[in-house]
Amino acid sequence: MTEQIIAPPPLTAGDALFLDFDGTLAGLQDDPDTVFLAAGMDNVLEAIGRRLEGALAILSGRDAGDLARRVPGGLWRIGNHGLIPLAPNADPPEDRAAAPDAVRGVIEKISAMFHGTRVETKGPVLALHYRQAPGAVDDLGNALAEAGLSGAGYRIQHGKFVFEAKPEDANKGRALARMMQEMPFSGRRPVMIGDDTTDEDAFRAANSLGGLTVKVGAGDTVARYRLKDVDAVHAYLKELAGT
Repeated sequence: MTEQIIAPPPLTAGDALFLDFDGTLAGLQDDPDTVFLAAGMDNVLEAIGRRLEGALAILSGRDAGDLARRVPGGLWRIGNHGLIPLAPNADPPEDRAAAPDAVRGVIEKISAMFHGTRVETKGPVLALHYRQAPGAVDDLGNALAEAGLSGAGYRIQHGKFVFEAKPEDANKGRALARMMQEMPFSGRRPVMIGDDTTDEDAFRAANSLGGLTVKVGAGDTVARYRLKDVDAVHAYLKELAGT
């Protein structure tokens, strides 16, 4: 699909809305710990949630516990690339799976080879950030490709300044499809808005269900519409919220 800005049609009260967090609801930062919703966006999301009768979910690669600290607790929050869904007002599980020691060892060893990279633990998902070492992207990609993590049931996915080692079932598309089979999402039109490589799986799933898919920013995508940036996302959502 071309990178022309093709504005999506308005959201309706009959939609089921899935929103990525980083780069979609909130702008990207060098330090992901500093990323929060802009002032007033919590109220916008809560208003949309009420209008959609609860059919709104934040679908993120962040750890579910981390995500829960950044968005309203009365919403569905689906963290760890779909592995850990939190119903409205539910707390993150205290015990959750971790990445196998062998996988962690490989990722940490590769990170140690490249100054400026760091490993973030997100339950069973390990993120190797290289925003402070952008020139290392090709060598990092080659090292990870040669690591043979598929034997441990893991795959590598490349996002914006990050490589993520994820279990095979950590997939935003599968998560969206599962949620669309349950209330209050069932019977609605799925709408997915996201900005990164990991959102493409969710775009495909929503497209297959006759949904509306919106890519934020530049880059190749299977999404059918595009918004320029986070500010454009906020304006688009405020129309539905009536604010």
